[in-house]
Amino acid sequence: MIHTPIHSVDNPAGPSVIPDPVRDLLATVLEAIDLPHAATIGGDEVRVRLLATRATHVRIALRSVLGDDAPDLGVTWDANYLRERLAEHPITGYVTADQADAALNQGKTWSQAVTLPTGESQ
Repeated sequence: MIHTPIHSVDNPAGPSVIPDPVRDLLATVLEAIDLPHAATIGGDEVRVRLLATRATHVRIALRSVLGDDAPDLGVTWDANYLRERLAEHPITGYVTADQADAALNQGKTWSQAVTLPTGESQ
């Protein structure tokens, strides 16, 4: 098992270690909640609904890890569970601010820049 050193809040002068399964779970939690900002108000409504759904799955996984309301299946199992749920709720359905900026830089109009590609619904 490989451990990644970090600076601990309890010991800022020296490194502490996060075990790989925990690090994997934390990375998956971050992936779940780190949704790009939307370019429009309507897009933000989609983003907020998606974030709420993904946060619910984060809560379930963390409760399992902490032993609340579920048997302890192991951190690796919980990280895998969470990744599977995230795959069911991909970050789609809105144009991100970065995507709109890139489209504007390509010379598109604002209306073109914030329109979802064909086949992707809001």
